[in-house]
Amino acid sequence: MENVIIGTAGHIDHGKTTLIKALTNRDTDRLKEEKKRGISIELGFSYFDLPSNKRAGIIDVPGHEKFVKHMLAGVGGMDVVMLVVAADEGVMPQTIEHLDILSLLDVKKGVIVVTKKSMVDQEFLELVLEDIKEAVKGSFMEGSKLIAVDSINKDGIDDLIKEIDRLSTEVKKDKNTKPVRLPIDRVFTIKGFGTVITGTLLEGTVRVDDQLELLPQHQEVRVRNIQTYGEDSKTAYSGQRVAINLSNVKKDEIERGNVLAAKASMETTMMIDGKLRVLKNYKRILENRTRVRVYNDSNESIARLTLLDREEAKAEEELYVQIRLENEIAIKKGDKIVLRLYSPMETIGGVEVIDPYPQKHKRFDEVVLKELQLRESGDLGFMVETMVEKHSRNCVSLEFLSMSLSENKEVIQTILSNFVKEGRVISLGKLGYIHRSYYNQLKEKVEGYLDEFHKNFPLQPGMMKEELRSRIEKSESTTINDHFYHLLVEEDVLRIEDQYVALSGFEIKLTEEQKAIEELILAILNREPFNPPRRSEILKEVGETYSLEEADKVFNMLSTTQLMRLNEDVYFLKEFYDKAKEEVKSYLKKHESVTIAEFRDHIQTNRKIAMALLEKMDSEGITKRSGDQRFLK
Repeated sequence: MENVIIGTAGHIDHGKTTLIKALTNRDTDRLKEEKKRGISIELGFSYFDLPSNKRAGIIDVPGHEKFVKHMLAGVGGMDVVMLVVAADEGVMPQTIEHLDILSLLDVKKGVIVVTKKSMVDQEFLELVLEDIKEAVKGSFMEGSKLIAVDSINKDGIDDLIKEIDRLSTEVKKDKNTKPVRLPIDRVFTIKGFGTVITGTLLEGTVRVDDQLELLPQHQEVRVRNIQTYGEDSKTAYSGQRVAINLSNVKKDEIERGNVLAAKASMETTMMIDGKLRVLKNYKRILENRTRVRVYNDSNESIARLTLLDREEAKAEEELYVQIRLENEIAIKKGDKIVLRLYSPMETIGGVEVIDPYPQKHKRFDEVVLKELQLRESGDLGFMVETMVEKHSRNCVSLEFLSMSLSENKEVIQTILSNFVKEGRVISLGKLGYIHRSYYNQLKEKVEGYLDEFHKNFPLQPGMMKEELRSRIEKSESTTINDHFYHLLVEEDVLRIEDQYVALSGFEIKLTEEQKAIEELILAILNREPFNPPRRSEILKEVGETYSLEEADKVFNMLSTTQLMRLNEDVYFLKEFYDKAKEEVKSYLKKHESVTIAEFRDHIQTNRKIAMALLEKMDSEGITKRSGDQRFLK
């Protein structure tokens, strides 16, 4: 069965609740205070079935000006609105404010219901109808059908149902391919079940046992049970009024305005960039840094409003703004926000979200304003590239782009893949994406660091990879990985050998003296390869003929290329260390275990060197020590 959400709007005591009872045979006023005072204070919910076999969920909103925030909590997800005007009073202040709010939230379809028709004569009714037509002129309700009803005797109710049914056929529903998003408008407990939340499922499909996330608290919850329109269900679809029984959460951990969403499908924010449209009925001058109330879906937040392109704004103006919130909220690009003054609580206008995760902007920045203009135009390719460029320092993930732009991952991935092929965007594998301009910036940093290193240490094969990574990440407050290095190798910028990184054109160049020192050091180590002298002894011997300072430099160079350091003073030629490893493996295959003394005798060395060799092999995972014995690992 298809679903459509019908909402009410209108002034207090114009008969909205009675009208819904006439349509559904249910009273949406559930609070004692509501029944006692005869007015709606909180949101009310009901439903009925249309002749076309669609199920119409109805949201009854309060009409009193003191409860506009409750009204705002209920209008999200409305497909069709019934603008209710009492025949005996006509258009009133809350009629206009509700109409303005509906316009700001981009509600497209509606019917005007004139209630209490039996309380006035035909001539007065005609005057009221003309007054209503004049009041809605220029709004989305202009040209909407006007139906006069008497909710008590149900005169005109059948005509109203037919019109709602007709309008419902024009409602275009998105497919349920988007991740789950349900703004919570009620939370309560039921004995034996626990915590229950209700709301209009704006996007996605919810199933029993789904693991979802509460925002902004980022708390994981499980769906225990689902009810749609009072009936148990295994599944709920976008466009339905839903009650969901949640596990892993208590009632006092949730409040109206929280969002139930698919895990990792939305992020929270404390800043929003958007386009503000000031109402034509707004009487004040709107100044920069005005404190405002922000209403999105069922949430109310407090914020400061930054005017990005002017000093002040007046009625009917459109302008770019940044909303700086006092608390985190979950919101998406394209969402509609209603702004009201903090005090007095008057509606200013509406904001369409352009960027839900912006950086803090300076005012009158032409680059920022141009970007907002382009992002508003809806060029998805431009927006993807701009987001990657802006957030390259943090390595942009596919998930972040999908959340920021309110677009499916598959669509974003296709755009990214094309940009990578064109070289405009660089993929760093699992780390994410960076823009080509930022990649070039990092490449220049790498080249600068290595050039300086090669000048200072001309006999070193390069900088340690982790040292270079640390320098880049510290100076840029960013993160890189081996994927980044490999790209630079492919571009012939770098050469990587073991853990050393060097510029591709770098070569160690020895002086004649240094070449002679190198030959002598290697000759000394080759005299007794398995029983080499200590480093200090080698340098002492070389220093008898050559500069001790140069000898130290050459020895350090060899220690990164041809020598294996076993401990602080013991070095092996790499080829003989490899032979020592083969000797251990061969010995252990025959004897199963070996002691230091046995290995010492086997390769004809001293105990100190035998122990150093075996400890090095332990650290490399070749051997495993147990007491005095070593075994093949």
